[in-house]
Amino acid sequence: MNAMTDADDLLARHTPDVAAVAHRIIAQISRVYPDAVVTVDGGDIGFGSGTGYKGLSFVVTPHTSHVTLGIAGGANLPDPAGLLEGSGKVHRHVKLRTPDDADRPELVALLEARVSAAR
Repeated sequence: MNAMTDADDLLARHTPDVAAVAHRIIAQISRVYPDAVVTVDGGDIGFGSGTGYKGLSFVVTPHTSHVTLGIAGGANLPDPAGLLEGSGKVHRHVKLRTPDDADRPELVALLEARVSAAR
């Protein structure tokens, strides 16, 4: 199986609402980072330059009522809209509750900034 099939299988175990949010953010990540290597590990869908943690840029984690978008290195990204949550020294996350949350220009700007920083 390929990683996107594994991701679809993972999302099929969640509510349609949560799956819709996850599919939308996955589409956004795929648009801004088309050459990302996609991995599925447990309940997480990772996007990065390789299969290991070192090259990881994004992690999509579906939960019961929302989807968490983890952004590696997010603590160093500009976030004028204040979307990023967390207090770690390196990583941050955004909680997405509706598919439209994934289309917010401020979030797309964060995705693009992370991809630029990774290259």
